[in-house]
Amino acid sequence: MRPIQGNYTITTDAEEPVFIHGSLKRHVSVMSFTASIGLMSIFAVDFVDMIFIGMLGNAALAAAVGYAGTVLFFTTSIAIGFSIAAGSLVARALGAREAQEAREYASSVLLIGVVLAVFIAAAVFTYAPVLIQLLGATGETHELATRFLRIIVPSMPVMVIAMVCSAVLRAHGDAKRAMYATLAAGVVNAIIDPILIFGFKLGLDGAALASVIARFTMLYVAVMPVIKKYDGLAMPTKDSLRRDLAPVANIATPAVLANVATPVGAALVTREMARYGTDAVAGMAIIGRLTPLAFAVLFALSGAVGPIIGQNFGARLFDRVRGTFSAAMQFIFVYVVFVSLLLYLLRAPIAAAFDASGQTLMLLTLFCGPLALVYFFNGIIFVGNATFNNLGHASYSTYINWGKNTIGTWPFIIAGAYLGGAAGILIGQAAGSVLFAIISLWLSKKVMDNQDPDKPKNPFEPHRRFHILHSRSH
Repeated sequence: MRPIQGNYTITTDAEEPVFIHGSLKRHVSVMSFTASIGLMSIFAVDFVDMIFIGMLGNAALAAAVGYAGTVLFFTTSIAIGFSIAAGSLVARALGAREAQEAREYASSVLLIGVVLAVFIAAAVFTYAPVLIQLLGATGETHELATRFLRIIVPSMPVMVIAMVCSAVLRAHGDAKRAMYATLAAGVVNAIIDPILIFGFKLGLDGAALASVIARFTMLYVAVMPVIKKYDGLAMPTKDSLRRDLAPVANIATPAVLANVATPVGAALVTREMARYGTDAVAGMAIIGRLTPLAFAVLFALSGAVGPIIGQNFGARLFDRVRGTFSAAMQFIFVYVVFVSLLLYLLRAPIAAAFDASGQTLMLLTLFCGPLALVYFFNGIIFVGNATFNNLGHASYSTYINWGKNTIGTWPFIIAGAYLGGAAGILIGQAAGSVLFAIISLWLSKKVMDNQDPDKPKNPFEPHRRFHILHSRSH
């Protein structure tokens, strides 16, 4: 064993971590685009899903998906939170050349996440009617949304396993296999969807069942390479779980809380939009499916940047940490401008695909116009969260996300609704994201500077954390 700075040790025969050399812009671009291909396949299926549902000729069906989707966003956010914890801890351990630590962290996150997912899925299934009603759904829409939710939510533990294993693959630098997992899920969903919806005449229930089958597909494709190629999991023991609980909780808890904030904000928007009728909620539901498809690369960017920052932080290469952040900002700007222009040019065909009219058409046209550009600020928040999660300050992600989705949402959408009706709600939501993106950018720079021993320290950051794995017994 040979020592490196700090309390780390590395073995001379250890496999070289993949992100501590080479072009940062290339790492960011390759990881983001590769991860986004898989995500885009799922989002594309969700988008086509909505077109299929619209073809059934009942506006209540699209609105039901919107209501149920808000609750499902909550459950998915929990899975994302645990995937963030897995990716951060495993990447940092690999950067410090601690392969066994990486395996144990992955297994601990997996087990803790699944146990929690079982309890949450049971609670959501039981109280689904109440949750849907709180969002403003009534009558037939309430009944349809409840049934849709109850079909999908029992598969939440499956989603947790699949997303955690995908994060482990990205932490190992294997963006390609992580992509295969989500890509396979999207392909399976695309094939089964029309068969169940139209062939077996299951309608909305068929769309829900297709989503469940897709989740099991993603699980299989993600788990196998983690086990067979990387030997990335260790058998959990009482000692390892007890030892790992604190570091896992330190990242997973704020990461989960941070991600849960998003569906809370979405619920506020959905409830306010419900005042303007089913057409307005249907428009929001379509935008909810269109947004992740159009900006899949930005969603992927957050997960892609995390392992790069984590490995370089584990290796204490602080210049490369800051360089990764800078490369990500440039990437966001170029991508958002390109996609916003594309949406503007395609706004008419998109509206025609859904036979949109009235409030639905108005909201779609607004989103495919100037509001799409505002997603640049959401991208800043995504990268800021990845920075906080991988530099030992995951709680900052919680503060930013909850701030954005509460005081950065509710007052803005209320004011927007008063001034501009349903369109004002979308504009108000966008305005709040700009404010918290500026805060996130400032805070990210402070955190990076205060982690670097060569930078002048600021009393703003009294609890610098150079220790990453120190809480573990070596």
